[in-house]
Parts: sequence; C-alpha cells; structure tokens
Amino acid sequence: MPDFAEPLARLIQEFKRLPGIGQKSAQRLAFHVLRSQREDAERLAQAVLDVKDKLGLCANCGNIADSELCTFCTDPNRDRSTICVVEEPHNILPVETTRQFNGVYHVLHGSISPLRGVGPEQLHIKTLLARLESGDVQEIILATNPTVEGEATAVYLSRLLKPLGVRATRIAMGIPVGSDLEFADEVTMTKSLENRREM
Repeated sequence: MPDFAEPLARLIQEFKRLPGIGQKSAQRLAFHVLRSQREDAERLAQAVLDVKDKLGLCANCGNIADSELCTFCTDPNRDRSTICVVEEPHNILPVETTRQFNGVYHVLHGSISPLRGVGPEQLHIKTLLARLESGDVQEIILATNPTVEGEATAVYLSRLLKPLGVRATRIAMGIPVGSDLEFADEVTMTKSLENRREM
C-alpha cells in the first residue's frame, strides 16, 4: 500500500471495512472526501452518526425505526391480518417495490444456522408468536431467503405455526423474469417446476 498521510490512510482503512469495498474503491472514496468541501464531509459524518444515534428497532416488528414503532406498524391503512416474515430489515424493500403487498412485516434478524451457532432462540420468533395472541392474524407469509438457512427457518416456523391455526405460506421461487433457462441451476429449476401455476 502506498504511503499516505496518516488521516487519509486511516480513512481508507475504515472504508475498506465496509462490505464490497476493496482497496481501490476505498482509496477513491477517501480521495473524494479529501477533495470535497468541509460541509460535505460534515454532512456525511453527521449522517453516519445519526444512523447510529437516532435509529433503533420497532418494538412491534423489529424493523428499523426512528421512534418506538416503524412506519409500517403505525400506518392505519396496512392489513394487520397478514404478516410477511423476512430475515433482515433490508429484505422489506424488494417486497414493497412490488406494490402488491399491503400487510405488515416481522423481521427475524437472521436465520437458523447451526454451523454459525444461530438457533431459533437467537431470532425474533417469540415476538412473532406474541403478535398472534390478538387472534387477528390470518396468514404468515414466510419470505426468508432461498438459502439452506432460509429454508430451514421457513420449515421451522411453519411447523411452529401449524398447531396455532394460522395459515403459513412460503414465497414462490424459480426462474427470474428476463433470464434464460440455460443459466438456471438445478435447485432453481426444481423450485420453478414445484411452484408452477395454472395458466
């Protein structure tokens, strides 16, 4: 690594700690900050601090919130009879961009992964079960990731929910729109066939 002045080298090291940022990208970002006006750097630094100081988790669903409840839990127009369960807060965005789901969410903050030492007790499952006590919830959509851990979590939750009389559904998985069957892996193709529907 070239010799940079200590403050610049430290900034490059901090940028490198971000996911997806390697040495070259970290250097570009650091030099951009160096060339920017002081006010721009202060706004960036304040935005980073605000994320740490002013955000927390929704007391109801576990989503990111800047008050006790998130925007979905406080929205009176959301259908509270349907809960979409996701692994992480950033998994809500793809569901919302469809404009097809008007229910509420529940964030588990991970998935069951025995290899990483994550069991059901480390996830926000108890709070999900507590939300069912009102009797208003009719369906739980299990929108965990299509990974081994996501599948294991969905299976675990469906078995947990079945005796409670709540309908548990799993999001369909398969070939993405615009792709070619030639590039589909075996598991994706299998899921596509399993989740086929009447035309």
